Amino acid sequence: MKARNESFRLNSLFVAICGAMLVAPVMAQTTTPSPGVSALPTIPVEASPEGVAEGSFKADRAASTKYVAPLLDTPKTVSVITQEMIKETNATSLQEVLRGTPGITFGMGEGGTPEGDHPFIRGFDSINNVLIDGVRDPSSQSRDMFNVERVDVTKGADSVYNGGGAVGGSINLVQKAPTLENSIGGSLGLGTDKYKRATVDLNRQLGETSAFRLNLLGAKGDVAGRNGVDYEHLGVAPTLALGIGTPTRVTVGYYHYQTDDMPDYGIPYNNPFAAGTANARFNGDGGPLGVNRDNFYGLKGRDFRKTQVDSGTLKVEHDINDRFTFSNTTRYTESSNDYIASNPGDSSGLNITNAPITIGTGAAAVLVPSGFLNRNAKSRNSESQGFINATQLRGTVNTGGLKHSLAVGFEYAKDKVNSRGYTVGAAPVANILNPNPNDAYTGTITRATAGTRTEAETKSVYIFDSLELNPQWSINAGLRYDNYDTHASPYSTVGAALAPTAFLRSKNDFLNYQAGVVYKPAANGSIYVNYATASNQPGISVGDGTDSLALTNQDLDAERVKSLELGTKWDVLDRRLSLTGAIFHIEKTNAKVATSATTMANVGEQRVNGFELGFAGNISPAWKVYGGYVYQDAKLANAGPVNAAFNGNQFPNTAENSASLWTSYKLIPQLTLGGGLFYVDKVWGNTANTKYTPSYVRLDAYADYEINKNVSLQLNVQNLTDKRYFDRAFTTHMVSVAPGRQVILTANFKY
Repeated sequence: MKARNESFRLNSLFVAICGAMLVAPVMAQTTTPSPGVSALPTIPVEASPEGVAEGSFKADRAASTKYVAPLLDTPKTVSVITQEMIKETNATSLQEVLRGTPGITFGMGEGGTPEGDHPFIRGFDSINNVLIDGVRDPSSQSRDMFNVERVDVTKGADSVYNGGGAVGGSINLVQKAPTLENSIGGSLGLGTDKYKRATVDLNRQLGETSAFRLNLLGAKGDVAGRNGVDYEHLGVAPTLALGIGTPTRVTVGYYHYQTDDMPDYGIPYNNPFAAGTANARFNGDGGPLGVNRDNFYGLKGRDFRKTQVDSGTLKVEHDINDRFTFSNTTRYTESSNDYIASNPGDSSGLNITNAPITIGTGAAAVLVPSGFLNRNAKSRNSESQGFINATQLRGTVNTGGLKHSLAVGFEYAKDKVNSRGYTVGAAPVANILNPNPNDAYTGTITRATAGTRTEAETKSVYIFDSLELNPQWSINAGLRYDNYDTHASPYSTVGAALAPTAFLRSKNDFLNYQAGVVYKPAANGSIYVNYATASNQPGISVGDGTDSLALTNQDLDAERVKSLELGTKWDVLDRRLSLTGAIFHIEKTNAKVATSATTMANVGEQRVNGFELGFAGNISPAWKVYGGYVYQDAKLANAGPVNAAFNGNQFPNTAENSASLWTSYKLIPQLTLGGGLFYVDKVWGNTANTKYTPSYVRLDAYADYEINKNVSLQLNVQNLTDKRYFDRAFTTHMVSVAPGRQVILTANFKY
């Protein structure tokens, strides 16, 4: 299995990146062509993505071409985290990037629910609704930002844009693309807790209409405030673009990202014993156990988590004429998620009694002394393959004096996941107050004899139209049809062969739509109302998420969702600052709920009512702000006959109140100071509302000093007050401990 002395040879990568920093000035100054070689012409281009001014927190358009109108005229809440926001906050993961967008919380994976990015938007699980450049990104992953230009978050029922499962919204990561310039940039960061992170962003113009871009990443360090939790990450992303600025454009890209981390399942809840049992009197109020923040209950000699993603993308665009553009994107992705983690779980024998407890029976029995807990292992070894082809025709047409902005498309996707974890022997118990992650492990680890293969095939067709009636009124509408066919084959190993033990299948098709009316009382403002639907197919996670196919759900209908939103958007202060506000209602009327211990039915009901305020941009040329406030009343209106006692409870993984503010101010041309404030309300981990993470306020600080036009020094102090807080709640067992204070100094360069 994994040995902790394995390495990705990151030291060599750091040397290479540092070397690139040293040769960058030389490359930048080499502008005189060699004898006999003609200099390439200079073509002025927009370096930043469409709709985002360089160095701004404000975006004018969504990145996805399915949004046929500017954001100001789009009747939906869309939050954009620009490259400048990512840079200033020094956000390196998707979870860190989304921290600044209120209304989004993250769930916690385990074994059956895999560890990885697990966002909840407006109360609903969005683990299967993360997209890369507008097409779905399959499998459970923990994504890095080294090759990401911006992140767009769509809130509200979203199946018409992005297919099944998009109940509360979706997240679109936009990758960095080649541009017609010669440049090299990147960063080298050092910080407390052994933090090291280096990136290179190399762009070369190869001809008048072609360019190549290469992004590299090497990162390693310890998690601040956690004893024995470390990580190593490596990323490579080359992209070639042909025909830039011409009617026919071709982009070919490859993405490789791998991680080698110590998994951290946090600390237990303080109410480990079931109500009505003899030990229930020892329970607390359901919050995190009151132990030191740095208590880590894992085993460094046993636990590991390795992931790898390899993805290739081919995109072709052709301007048919000055009105219509045809595009086709094909992507193939292979990924793996392989880990063994220690679960410091309440159901595994947290002992706060005065006498020992025996966990398990027979040869598997573990004697847990008073004051200790059992390190129960959770594991996964899943391999995924994903193929998607997306074809689109977009453009504008006038009919009867009315202007239509159209997008019509077809998508085909096929995903496969093979998941088979490990059988892990007993581990030494951990002292609750003073666990030692270096305890020796002498148990055995073998691949499990049982696993599941899951395949899903999806066919979709859609149309969007933004119809401009006059300068004040427009209608934005969309229609999408999806056909899903998912099947799973649980199996057991027989020698070297795999013997299926069952065959599960769910096949559904459904139609989703949205319709919005936009009224513009002024050129810089809009008022809108939007109605949209969504569907959630059984087995949508293809065995690699929270909604896997099982005997209990394979015959169920897709869950149906409807969403109503009333909002307004204004670009003020010479359109430097965007202000948004919305009132929303989301209702799932046939949610999957348990009707007995072994059956489920579409009889549940869930409702979310809330409102949201947002701002992004510049108050003055020197003062930038980003943030907002979200209130969500998310209730289980009908939890089903088995869980009827939970009716009226709050959704798990959903904060009733959340707010954020990030701001920076350029004091002098060379010096910028800023910081952030993030508030998240109490979050329940389960539908019974008996386990929770407390509310918290986190503060960050930021400073940037420009040494010259090519080099700057950036200082980030994350969790400035060293706040002890918890950022993810699991249904049972444990809560995730957020990192402590970390100080990071980064040298950014671009030539």
